[in-house]
Amino acid sequence: MRERELMRQILDASRELWDRNEVRPTVRENFARMLVCRTPALGAEVYASETEEKFVYHTCKSRACPSCGYRATLLWQREQWAALPDIPYAGLVLTMPSILWPIFQQNRHLLHDLPALGAAVIQQWMKARYRVRLLVMVVPHTFGGYLNFNSHLHILVSAGGLQESEGRWIASLHFNKDALMRMWRYAVITHLREALKAHILKSDRDGTDLSRILKSEYERPRWIIYLHRSMSKKHFLQYAARYARRPPIAQRRLLRVTAGEVEFWTKDKKQKRRVKNQYSLQDFVTALAEQVPDRYQHAIRYFGLLAPRARNRTSAALFVLLDQDKRPRPKRLSWQASLRRYFGVDPLVDSHGQSMHWLRRQEPVVR
Repeated sequence: MRERELMRQILDASRELWDRNEVRPTVRENFARMLVCRTPALGAEVYASETEEKFVYHTCKSRACPSCGYRATLLWQREQWAALPDIPYAGLVLTMPSILWPIFQQNRHLLHDLPALGAAVIQQWMKARYRVRLLVMVVPHTFGGYLNFNSHLHILVSAGGLQESEGRWIASLHFNKDALMRMWRYAVITHLREALKAHILKSDRDGTDLSRILKSEYERPRWIIYLHRSMSKKHFLQYAARYARRPPIAQRRLLRVTAGEVEFWTKDKKQKRRVKNQYSLQDFVTALAEQVPDRYQHAIRYFGLLAPRARNRTSAALFVLLDQDKRPRPKRLSWQASLRRYFGVDPLVDSHGQSMHWLRRQEPVVR
């Protein structure tokens, strides 16, 4: 069975588990769209040559769909290549102890605040240390290789910063990993304590137990964070794109689906090899549902000099300061042009090598 059909089989077989009123509306909406991705149910664009006709079915465009998003990611990279200056960048991954994951899992309104917290940690430390502003992108993630809920942030920042008071660019900044870890730990625990105090934190645990956990995790000597101190703009954009539109599980990782079980592979980092996992159909769908982002939650958040208001005001000045030419925003590639450029195929050539042209739009077929 084709890989794409395996996900459709999973969602179709488990519909009674996820298509219920008590399930988050965004989960029901995304799963329903994924179920009909690239089928007549979403309609199609019809192309034709003198001898052939071709139906190109619309995609669901769900961020949870493992067969959507790659082309959009490549186009995003192309636009960012023009928008960002040619300078070194750095990458950080901010994690938290696993005992805190269920708290954010049950309180998605607090989960949505994490990108701003992570960006503030880095910006505040750099402003206090160097009096500079940075270019900052934050990609929030909630899943690990086993589809477990694992809230963490991938943060990409400029390795230099703008010192606005003197109107100059500081080319090389030192990121103090230990200091950033302590500030991140303080920010997360304080955020949860304030939510608990305001009675907006839901949990299976009582308030006393939660307070004990927060105290213990604040006193934990180290939280794990990762730091890549310098990377090129090309590496920076490849890294960001890898995580920005990454689905919870790729199609190629799905191995087998039966009436009651899903088998997929993942990378075991300790054993440094691929391992097979078997989940019951219910457990797999439940885990996948937790990774569906809420509506209006962006895959990438921009802060500092990349924040929408700041970017419009400082972008041109920043390129002048760096003695670089600001590139115009590239014209967006059409569907046909992007497939030819990135995948080496022309979708609008028939089996005889003749060009095809758009003929009509096929309306969705309601089942």
